[in-house]
Amino acid sequence: MLPAGDRPILERLLDRLVEAGFSQALIVTGYRAETIEDYFRGYRLPLHFVRQTELTGTATAALLARDFVGPDDFLLTYGDILTGSPAYGEILDRLRRNPQVEALLAVKDVDDPFQGAAVYAGADGRVTRIVEKPPRGQSATRWNSAGIYAFRPSIFDELQRTPKSPRGEYGLTSAVAQLLEGGKWLELFPIEGQWRDIGRSEDLEAVRDLR
Repeated sequence: MLPAGDRPILERLLDRLVEAGFSQALIVTGYRAETIEDYFRGYRLPLHFVRQTELTGTATAALLARDFVGPDDFLLTYGDILTGSPAYGEILDRLRRNPQVEALLAVKDVDDPFQGAAVYAGADGRVTRIVEKPPRGQSATRWNSAGIYAFRPSIFDELQRTPKSPRGEYGLTSAVAQLLEGGKWLELFPIEGQWRDIGRSEDLEAVRDLR
């Protein structure tokens, strides 16, 4: 709900989903859930809400979307990520056109992916490994997870059995790694142009002038 220009970051994200042609969305809430739900009541895109009452990680948050998703392929994005509206539709369209691919991971080329998750892939774009929060300066890839995914509903089985990390959380990255360990085909979806993970004060400052 922090402002990006004259509107909350989450509203900016939802506006881009509308522009990309999505017909409905689910928002998983936690801290100050009532504030988010009240603000977006009556928003132009039909919205559904589910609360993560125990904040145990991104895997358990994503698992709450299982009933909403049902048997369909779907887009998952973190609420503090912003990129151009076409990317949200294109990543899901690409998954639907490639039945052999189990998931698409949006990535951004960075100098060092230590702040997110380092994504390794072959020359054909097939993902081979993903490492959450790698040590600074030790990644042999420039691909950073962009926090946007296109999934088959099979991801929910992986989310269900994701182990607790050393940090005491159940992470979405672990579920993605389990797909790889199971021999599933995952592909990169490079983000071109604007992309921002608004996780620090300097990132927020950079989007204050959005209109």
